[in-house]
Amino acid sequence: MTCERFDRFVERRLYGPEGFYTSGGQAGRRRGDFITSPEVGPLFGEVMVNACLQWWEEMGRPEPFTVVDLGTGPGTLLRSMTSAIQGRSGDDGLRSWSLVGVDRAGPHTGDQLPERLDNAVVIGNELLDNVPFRILEIGDGQLHEVYVVDGLEQLKPVGAGDVAVDRVMALPGVDDLVPGTRLPLLEGANTLMLELLERHPGRVCMLDYGVESTAVLARRGGWLRAYRQHERVEDFYQELSACDITTDIAVDQLPAAPMVESQADFLLRYGIQSLVEEGRRYWSEHAAKPDVLALKMRSRVSEADALCDASGLGSWLVAVW
Repeated sequence: MTCERFDRFVERRLYGPEGFYTSGGQAGRRRGDFITSPEVGPLFGEVMVNACLQWWEEMGRPEPFTVVDLGTGPGTLLRSMTSAIQGRSGDDGLRSWSLVGVDRAGPHTGDQLPERLDNAVVIGNELLDNVPFRILEIGDGQLHEVYVVDGLEQLKPVGAGDVAVDRVMALPGVDDLVPGTRLPLLEGANTLMLELLERHPGRVCMLDYGVESTAVLARRGGWLRAYRQHERVEDFYQELSACDITTDIAVDQLPAAPMVESQADFLLRYGIQSLVEEGRRYWSEHAAKPDVLALKMRSRVSEADALCDASGLGSWLVAVW
């Protein structure tokens, strides 16, 4: 009989020898298991270049300057950002940037980064939701935690002196949750963010689905999900094939109070609308005899609609430290 705390179960199922990511699970349109903003098309990378350009300017245009894509997966975001940089005219210094991908969202991701990130921007797109997380359940006078025993859930009482538990239970509104309510404990994500911030990066930008408050997330429910090949996996405990196990993020469990806004507002802030208008103009000028660039420019309209959709990707949160 095997007994694992839920976060250790997730660690094994996602990053173990036969885990979801180690066995080839990834984002993508056709054969992937889920679609993230970079897979919608190259427009997302264009906007991220705009954001990094502004942050670079605010940092005093340091050289060298590095953009780290943390949890890079198949590298779609870095490819679109590289293409966007190469496609820009003029000598604005962008081509001196170094774009680096670091994969894996497990607890040791920080080990792959340099000790200092002063001249760097770190981007994590749908990264924190895949850092292994714990699950707590409010009881009647007793707090419990979810363990997995031979493919079945088992609740165990939480002992005294668990710093991560005490920190989350002290958050606003959590002590008012009714018995039976469950909430994610983002101990791994909090640790990862602390490791990043201790390296003094110029900016850290995390894009993910979630809400700002743990109490709101717990009352809303529906934050625990699993997917494979774009389909929901209902019983991932018994499922033999690897699948993605993910949680919504509660920003109040992360350190240092970042600036938070919706993805739609973030993309508007960094120029998605002007990029769409540029695409419309180029298409109208070349529609009679379209080239590859014209088709790419035309697609900006539909890409922007998907990225800013208030019922989908546009509602994702963007947290910037």
